[in-house]
Amino acid sequence: MAFLADVLSRVKPSATMTVTQKARDLKAKGRDVISLSVGEPDFDTPDNVKQAAIEAIKRGETKYPPVLGIPPLREAIAAKFSRENGLDYKASDTIVATGGKQILYNAFLVTMNKGDEVIIPAPYWVSYPEMVAINWGDPVIVPTRLENGFKLKPEDLERAITPRTKWVILNSPSNPTGAAYTRDELKALTDVLMRHPHVWVLTDDMYEHLTYGDFVFTTPVQIEPALKPRTLTMNGVSKAYAMTGWRIGYAAGPPELIKAMDMVQGQQTSGACTIAQWASVEALNGPQDFIPVRRKAFEERRDLVVSMLGQAKHLLCPKPEGAFYVYPSCAGAIGKKAPSGKVIESDVDFVTELLEEEGVAAVQGSAFGQGPNFRVSYATSLDKLETACKKIQKFTAELR
Repeated sequence: MAFLADVLSRVKPSATMTVTQKARDLKAKGRDVISLSVGEPDFDTPDNVKQAAIEAIKRGETKYPPVLGIPPLREAIAAKFSRENGLDYKASDTIVATGGKQILYNAFLVTMNKGDEVIIPAPYWVSYPEMVAINWGDPVIVPTRLENGFKLKPEDLERAITPRTKWVILNSPSNPTGAAYTRDELKALTDVLMRHPHVWVLTDDMYEHLTYGDFVFTTPVQIEPALKPRTLTMNGVSKAYAMTGWRIGYAAGPPELIKAMDMVQGQQTSGACTIAQWASVEALNGPQDFIPVRRKAFEERRDLVVSMLGQAKHLLCPKPEGAFYVYPSCAGAIGKKAPSGKVIESDVDFVTELLEEEGVAAVQGSAFGQGPNFRVSYATSLDKLETACKKIQKFTAELR
């Protein structure tokens, strides 16, 4: 269509949304489908958070909010960074947006010029390269390896940096792999970044509270305070507080960056929903005792899925440190024939046949920049996960 902008040729639709919709369509036709494609906790928003939203409505907190966020939420964000991460940010260093996506998008919008590069370790969350491309930047994809736990190695980061590098994105725990960087692993990366003062750091800490065993979460500025003047530390309430639909993301960073993001957000959406902001104040300031309980439930699910997929023929399933995803390799299934008679030539074929044959929806690894793998979200009940994993085992056993 001639009237559409050229930039659209640089962007692909979200693969996770596409698979989720395909699963919905099959369900609507009466098929029994278990969807392991969506990155959304199945737990409900805590009652105290819901109540805070109701009280805000009753108080009449229904007017336009400040673009940067209501002061009580910005104070709560600064307090959270201090309490949980040992980071010294003032409320004036923070910004609230309509989800973490808007934080990331606006950071690119206000900093990127045509031809600027953004280093993105693969596998990556599907939206990173697309956001960079929309803003006329060039995504520089750096592959990681299953045997290294899908983590960026310092030497690979060093090699990827050029004079045109503007940002590096660090997402830990990761979507789609669940990989999380230890303090030492992160220190090796921040050491590289200290040698390249023109490179900015964008952290996506959305899964911070979902790490398992004795793993301790750390964020780059915690490890290397000298990076603070060129780091945007992003987080949100979606995952830990099961508030995906409330659409609240937040970040802290250097004043000049926050000011620029404030300016574009003021011309774009203005402030995020006031009621969701008041709910988020309660989420951050209120009781946190449900988090370890839910974390334990997610850990139990992870262990079940890793064990069962590890027993599936032709699959290799590493055990991730965090988030609620596993990222098995289906390389052993490539070249095999599915029960339908179709030869599986890619991870797209694998997930397509799995959905058609067994009614299990997963997302192909190529959508996340690295295959042949597929992403399974275990943010659903143990019963459903067990059933789904048995179906995956059956499907792989029938490949010839």
